Amino acid sequence: MNTPRDLPAVNIILDHPELLALRSRMGREVVRNAVRAAIDEARRQVFRGQLLDLDPATLARNVAAQILAVRPVLRPVINATGILLHTGLGRAPLAPEAIEAVKEVARGYCNLEFDLETGGRGHRTSHVSELLCKLTGAEAATVVNNNAGATVLALRALALGREVIVSRGQLIEIGGSFRLPEIFEVSGAKLVEVGTTNRTRIGDYERAITPRSAVLLRVHPSNYRVVGFTESVELTELVALARARGLKTIDDIGSGALREGMPPGVSGEPTVVDGIAAGADLILGSGDKLLGGPQCGLILGTREAINQVETDPLMRALRVDKMTLAALEATLHLLFDPEIAARQVPLWSFLSTPLEAIRERAEILAQVFRSEMHLNSSMIETTAFLGGGSIPQEPIPTAAVRIDAPWPSGIASEGMFAKALRLGNPAVVTRIQGGGVLFDLRAVDPKQDVLILECVRMVTAVPS
Repeated sequence: MNTPRDLPAVNIILDHPELLALRSRMGREVVRNAVRAAIDEARRQVFRGQLLDLDPATLARNVAAQILAVRPVLRPVINATGILLHTGLGRAPLAPEAIEAVKEVARGYCNLEFDLETGGRGHRTSHVSELLCKLTGAEAATVVNNNAGATVLALRALALGREVIVSRGQLIEIGGSFRLPEIFEVSGAKLVEVGTTNRTRIGDYERAITPRSAVLLRVHPSNYRVVGFTESVELTELVALARARGLKTIDDIGSGALREGMPPGVSGEPTVVDGIAAGADLILGSGDKLLGGPQCGLILGTREAINQVETDPLMRALRVDKMTLAALEATLHLLFDPEIAARQVPLWSFLSTPLEAIRERAEILAQVFRSEMHLNSSMIETTAFLGGGSIPQEPIPTAAVRIDAPWPSGIASEGMFAKALRLGNPAVVTRIQGGGVLFDLRAVDPKQDVLILECVRMVTAVPS
């Protein structure tokens, strides 16, 4: 029978050869805390009368195994939900070229704000700004941390302490319960609402203009649609009115589509090129939505307006880091050739994949689930959505594997089955629909199909 006196001291386990490599890699304090936790647990078991192997080598090996088994909170997920730009899952995955670019600048120093030719200070966003201008025809461009940041900064730079006029039908709420009126409060600009939820005319804007007015703002209602008895003002009309009255125009397009056909298969979204052609002073968009790049906020427009943005003190607080810039630059280079982008940018590839190819993959997975794991599985055709506040009403044809009851031993419901998949390694996030669990393959890389099989094998306890 073990007694508390049999427990080895912390330092005896900590200095054991089994833990020397871990101490060197993770630090003495991390390992010490794990040793103390292991001894405390062993002490509790001893008091309960359990017989334990208290040899220091055994305890040291157990501590090492526990430390190595700890998984980071932020870890990879296979997105089988059918929502391509799933905000909760990190929106757009990066292209291999973007990932390599991030690795290159992350492992050491880089010329983030250093001009290699002159040896003097450089401009942080100069190269990506040049690429954005070449892709869109904008006079100037800059980048901040996300599109909400771009909106705050644009309003502050062009209208601090003054009025910004916007249609009531465009007072949107974005993810996380952030509402446009709250963005105004942070920016220091004063919100002036015009029109009604479903109908706003140019005369509404015109009557609202006062000597305190600075900006006419158009906001794309990217995550909803008002249909039926509606009326809105074209951007060209808004720009013409703003110019006639000495005001600026901001066009917040949200999704970050640079031009028509980017990405393929998406239409009806406002683009940066549209905003420039209409004459808007600033066009705002996201980098991690339809662009298919890292999270960032794109600001494009006239040199005068961009200069106002970049010289605002808030710009420093919202600036992006070297890894975001590296990923964005690599992504933008791919977009100069849409055929290459359709292969290399994951979001564009998902949208370009023919339904037949997805259906074939789903048939294969469903067959393996039936024959090898004895699951009630089938291939079904269904619909996916872009998500991320982009074209909310446009379904995308897709195929999925559907699994229905009876469930594997120890699993009582579709919810338990889906949870077991989420807790696997890697985690597989599915969707539950009509009592079944669906693996929608539209946003799943074909190379991940084998990982899905392995995860389901683990859940059903069927050896490979």
